[in-house]
Amino acid sequence: MKVCAIDIITGSVRSRTRAPRYALIMREDDTIQIEDSISKTRLFRMIAREKPDILAVDSLQEITTATDDIYAFLESLPPDTKLVVVTGGEKKTGLTEIARQYNITFNRFDPFAEARVIAEVAMLGHGVEVIAFEKETEIVITRNRSPGKGGWSQNRYARKIHGHVMVKSREIEESLKKNGLSFKKTEKKAFGGVSRVVLRVNAPRTDIPVHTHRGGDVQVRISGKRLDRIQYRELSARLQYLIVGIDPGTTIGIAALDLEGNLVFFTSSRQMAMSDVIVTLYEHGKPIIIASDVTPMPYTVDKIRRAFSAVPYTPRQDISVESKFEIAGRYEYANDHERDAISAATEAWRYWQHKWAPVLKRAPAGLNVNDIRAGLVKGLSLEQITAQYRKKPVPEETPAPLYSQDSTDERIRVLEGTIKQLRTHIADQEQEIAGFAERNAELEKQIQERDTVLYHQYRQDSEIKKRDIIIQNLRRKLKQEEKNNKKLYKRLKKIQEIKKQEPTEETCRVKIIPSLSREDLRSYAESYGIGSDDILFIRSSKTWGRGIVQELALYDIKGIIIGDKEIDLLDGTLVDLFLEHDIFMASIRLLRQSGQESGYVDRPALQDAILAWERRKDTYEKKKHADMLDSLFVEYQAEREREIRRHG
Repeated sequence: MKVCAIDIITGSVRSRTRAPRYALIMREDDTIQIEDSISKTRLFRMIAREKPDILAVDSLQEITTATDDIYAFLESLPPDTKLVVVTGGEKKTGLTEIARQYNITFNRFDPFAEARVIAEVAMLGHGVEVIAFEKETEIVITRNRSPGKGGWSQNRYARKIHGHVMVKSREIEESLKKNGLSFKKTEKKAFGGVSRVVLRVNAPRTDIPVHTHRGGDVQVRISGKRLDRIQYRELSARLQYLIVGIDPGTTIGIAALDLEGNLVFFTSSRQMAMSDVIVTLYEHGKPIIIASDVTPMPYTVDKIRRAFSAVPYTPRQDISVESKFEIAGRYEYANDHERDAISAATEAWRYWQHKWAPVLKRAPAGLNVNDIRAGLVKGLSLEQITAQYRKKPVPEETPAPLYSQDSTDERIRVLEGTIKQLRTHIADQEQEIAGFAERNAELEKQIQERDTVLYHQYRQDSEIKKRDIIIQNLRRKLKQEEKNNKKLYKRLKKIQEIKKQEPTEETCRVKIIPSLSREDLRSYAESYGIGSDDILFIRSSKTWGRGIVQELALYDIKGIIIGDKEIDLLDGTLVDLFLEHDIFMASIRLLRQSGQESGYVDRPALQDAILAWERRKDTYEKKKHADMLDSLFVEYQAEREREIRRHG
């Protein structure tokens, strides 16, 4: 494992005049590879080059000042590099106290010494990982160059760029599919290909087989989906070791201390079963010592102890009430049961504290002192604990005695009493098991009978529900079809009325639309229909747009007649659009109307307008061809000038 640790020497990320400078330690396994003073810019470069597994700090304030900066900082790290805060996330612990947990001493005024401690405790699995992104990644493929404005050459340039973006997106899609990653794609069409493609992948950034880069015509940017709030996750999900004192009875009292002697929690209840006690203790940590304030240990307490395979502790004699008041007096307990539980746990901690102290003085640096204490409770020697911690084999030896010589006789007496209690308990449990077996057989028979009845009821109810749902769906479909039928009947009736109005030899029938807008066009098409070779009479062309001309081309109509102004007064852009889509356009103000939906125009006037339009179309085509030739000539002339300058 490679760990990079930093600590500020001078400057601050908040300062605008003094940029921060860091003491950097790069450690791989047990060897320090790099020890240097480095700026923030060089730090980013080194992380990108070395790609450490962990970037460890003692505070996020040393690298960023705002939440948005944390997101940006994490995105700049390599995908496999974790940002770890060794002093904790929302609940902070001083670096000096953390070093004491691992039996490490250092000069807290030396940034390089602090960086070495940060690297070592991070290597040992201490700290929290900063989590800012969900398990979803966004890949954005866009142009790396702007096509700009220009003529025919510029169009080829834009087509080339958009084609490269499309090819790159297809390559990334194939790579994601080969790695079995699912994704959703959104793309923006452009001339010659696509200008932007967004792939949303259902996987964290570390699983994406593509990296952020830019080059040539294409750039690729990879970013994770941000969480609403920064989260912290423990590097190693280790349970806290506990020394638990229990006072049994109608009201049970529980108290738990950590191995430093600090009170973790205490409670009491009249309604807690044994399973509730076990669950409560599991929620707060891992009990390794279960203590009682009386001797011998009560059966209920011993039963809870065996559930955790914990070491028992009982005092030489029952703890007096005066001693309990003295021990638990500094805590605000609610009743005598909580007081007795606190006293039992404290006495057990005092007993073991005398056994831990001389061993901890000989313990090497880098070992968690709580792991050493727990190992001693289990009966291991310091050498065995060290070997297990560092995964080095040691010769087997007899475990150190758990108890002092003067308490041997008392311990034998306690064990004999425990054996008697266990035998009685076994007999009681066997009787309970036999009774449970009989009761279980009776309940299974009742369950089978009830299951049979419920099964038949369920089948009947489910069939009725299915039929009701089918009937409701059919009724909804019937109502919808009736509505559609009425609409179609009205439309058919209107079309038949229009067809009855046959034109004469001197007139030509046209379909009348109020304005040149999509709403009026679609409304008329839905009500009366628009087909090929139809001529539309437009009363007003004030609300026209480019989209309406394209939509008219889809209907394949013969042409339109504008009735509100002369053809020469129309917008030139609108005329050019109709010329481009080869749709006849004229202005004939004389209309013989036979209804709101259709009318007639004079056939001779219409034929004259069509001939004038054909002449205008020929002029437009010639001008378009001439413009293209001029553009080619200018392009050729410019190319020749460049060649002359290059060879001259």
